[in-house]
Amino acid sequence: MVKLVANLTTLFNEVPMVERFARARAAGFSAVEVLFPREDDLAALAAAAREHDLRVILSNFGAGNRAAGDRGITSHPARAAEFREDVARAIEIARTLGSDRFHCMAGRRLDDISPEAQWATWIENLRYAAGEFAAHGLTVLVEPLNDRDNPGYFLVGSAMGLRTVEAVGLPNLKLQYDIYHMQRGEGELAATIAANLDRIGHIQIADNPGRHQPGTGEINYRFLLPYLDRIGYEGYVGLEYGPLGPTEESFGWIREYELML
Repeated sequence: MVKLVANLTTLFNEVPMVERFARARAAGFSAVEVLFPREDDLAALAAAAREHDLRVILSNFGAGNRAAGDRGITSHPARAAEFREDVARAIEIARTLGSDRFHCMAGRRLDDISPEAQWATWIENLRYAAGEFAAHGLTVLVEPLNDRDNPGYFLVGSAMGLRTVEAVGLPNLKLQYDIYHMQRGEGELAATIAANLDRIGHIQIADNPGRHQPGTGEINYRFLLPYLDRIGYEGYVGLEYGPLGPTEESFGWIREYELML
């Protein structure tokens, strides 16, 4: 059965982050995503997860200076030392929160170096991160975005994401497949997931347009979510959407689609 996970960065925004754990548990979730835990009181988040018996299954590496426009630094040659420091920090976060998988944000395309040099840095840094993570039983995830919403992002489209997984060649580096991004960028959702099931380590969902809950847009989640079961996907499905209306009222599709938390 599909295992749905509440993304606390996008859901329950009516209350501060530390209070969202209680709301997620009350809504019936047993696992959550927290994308940027280092931007909150990490110890308080860990305590809230324990108090409400919630597993934190996904976080992000540091994104650099998001306020200044960074979207990660993994592909930036001049910031390799900073990235390696962040790998160590992510391992500490994993120990504190219990997360076992981290999304590694690629960063923006750089005008002052060649695409080949940026690609080489991207792969080298990912190999380093996956190697360090392997000793702790952790997984590195890479997520291609769509270029419409994220112009200038380095990792765009499923083909580039899959090429990354193949180039790194380590078993604990997987693709994070975001159905919203892939619908915006390329479509062909079901066939792509089925053909690459062994390389996909996590799935996230939202509808298009608007990036709201399933049932508010064009993506046929009535087909896709049961399809994941039929093809043998055993991972989690993160609800990374901005609710259209109050968060709890956005969960009607879960009951309507006869899914379980």
